[in-house]
Amino acid sequence: MNISSPLHHVFIFMGVSGSGKSTVANAVAQKLNIALLDGDYLHPRTNIAKMSSGHPLNDNDRLPWLQAINDAVFAMQRTNESSLIVCSALTKNYRNLLRQGNHNIVFIYLKGDFKTIQVRLQARKGHFFQSKMLATQFATLEDPDEDEKDVWIVDINQPLQNVLNVTLGIIKEVKRNFMEVV
Repeated sequence: MNISSPLHHVFIFMGVSGSGKSTVANAVAQKLNIALLDGDYLHPRTNIAKMSSGHPLNDNDRLPWLQAINDAVFAMQRTNESSLIVCSALTKNYRNLLRQGNHNIVFIYLKGDFKTIQVRLQARKGHFFQSKMLATQFATLEDPDEDEKDVWIVDINQPLQNVLNVTLGIIKEVKRNFMEVV
């Protein structure tokens, strides 16, 4: 079996809808010239229809989506030195599902307050997520605890360029730390 190199990493940009996951991940992917997958594209059509009609997803809805992302992590680790995936990963159980069978997975948690993110969502056009579901996402969200050593937190309540610089610094540090271990 072809296993991933200890130097191959998948960075998952996590957080509630509107936290900037796609914006930051796209900028990082462009800057570093690395693969990016937006996990929203892996939602089954029933999930998209449900969210488009203003109904939040439940754990049963999310399970096939998270399994598809887990498979994507597995594949991307084997083909790319570094890859990025956008996925909300709101609970520890969801993050644990993504970790299953995958090594060198790192979560970058774009953390912000409800008010800031609500303003962003209200200004966003052309996305199936409706801003009124934000309260449900915050209710579901479990901040990473101290035993989740693979989660890095980035405060989004600062200019985008600062968020990008912090994120790029995290990726560089993770890669450097693994180089020292190997």
